Amino acid sequence: MSSDAIPAGFVADPAEGRAFLAANPHIALFDIFYTGLSGVPRGKRLRRHELEAVYDYGRFLPGSIQVVDITGRDCEDTGLVWEDGDADRRARPVPGGIVPAPWLGDDVGQVMCSLHELDGTVCELDPRAVLQRVIDRFTADGLTPVVACELEFYLVDGRRGRDGSVRLPRGMATATEVYGLPQVEEASPFLRDLWAASDAQGIPLEGVISECAPGQLELTLKHKGDALRAADDAVAYKRAAKGVAKNHGCDVTFMAKPWSDRAGSGLHLHVSVNDAEGRNLFADEDVHGTPMLRHAIGGMGALLAESMAIFAPNANSYRRFKANSYAPTAPTWGVNNRTVALRVPAGLPHTRHIEHRVAGADANPYLALAALLAAVHHGITHRIDPGPPVTGDGYAAASAAGSSLPTNWFDAVRLFEQSQVLRDYLGDRTVDMFAIVKRTEQARFFEQVMPLDYDWYLHNA
Repeated sequence: MSSDAIPAGFVADPAEGRAFLAANPHIALFDIFYTGLSGVPRGKRLRRHELEAVYDYGRFLPGSIQVVDITGRDCEDTGLVWEDGDADRRARPVPGGIVPAPWLGDDVGQVMCSLHELDGTVCELDPRAVLQRVIDRFTADGLTPVVACELEFYLVDGRRGRDGSVRLPRGMATATEVYGLPQVEEASPFLRDLWAASDAQGIPLEGVISECAPGQLELTLKHKGDALRAADDAVAYKRAAKGVAKNHGCDVTFMAKPWSDRAGSGLHLHVSVNDAEGRNLFADEDVHGTPMLRHAIGGMGALLAESMAIFAPNANSYRRFKANSYAPTAPTWGVNNRTVALRVPAGLPHTRHIEHRVAGADANPYLALAALLAAVHHGITHRIDPGPPVTGDGYAAASAAGSSLPTNWFDAVRLFEQSQVLRDYLGDRTVDMFAIVKRTEQARFFEQVMPLDYDWYLHNA
């Protein structure tokens, strides 16, 4: 097969793997991993002598890995289990995907992979391929999206309570100190190791801030003009954060809403668009940005409800959305206003961009960026008017206008499955398979009898 049929950024040159082995003779073990529709990295651990073959040809993984649910169970209705014979595909290293994994030991590395059919073509359902197809729409128009991911998470105790409850790490203050430096200082040993691991892996991880609840932190990944690599960074960062935390006797959770009475965790996505000369086409002295910026917001607002299944992919995701919570409840926009879904932050004219505040930290970064950029491109292409910006309380404005987003998992998946625009950008098969996986998860989630069922219904029903 011609190498021209494989998109740039999908297969590493075998020389890259050999150079890494030569430069790191102490690394004896490698985790190779692929991230499917559910956003969970899965793969194999290999010994050093096996790695060159992975770079030369790839490593077989079962095709069903693309469509397992959040827990790793097969989703039979996808047709990729029994009907397909669970046939193998080829995991192939991505450029820049081989790095040390210092939290696993000095002798362990990792290799990020994309998934390919046996004829060498990239699997249609590979979330990297889904995102690349959207990026290609910008490229065809001479445009480059510039993006950044900003993830919130909680540090929690590595062991749950006897009743299954989630707890803060021992010794961590339980008072809410928004933007408090003592809370950052408490987490300093973990953060130092996380920054060191990120530096070792080339992840552009920046500063930290204590967020709206005890144990909640937010770190930012640097803006990049390579949206595919930005998503790779987010996936690698989440894996590193979880691994480093375990070495400190705690866990990191990107669950959208770990506690009912504490703030949820979001994945804030930042986006602008450059022309062929690298000029920011959103930049303007006017704080509202250029017409292109407003058209992008128009597209984002128009597709927000249809994209919620991507931005809020799990049952727990919908517990995050409520008024006065800094999690948006309607497709509102505004300037320098954190009560809206789509915010144009304050800043110098050349930095003008949009912050998309809807996605939860539990979203698949590849698919979240794909849905976001599809909406941006759709808005720019069709010059969609976003209407006037909200000033003041975005929640009150949305309530007064009767505007809202899907409030439950079932409605979100239904709207996603019906979206002709998202089918155009993401692909019919991607939409169909994602919906099947989520419906399988819904059935499995709601067939479980939970302690709350007994509390409410055992005696009262």
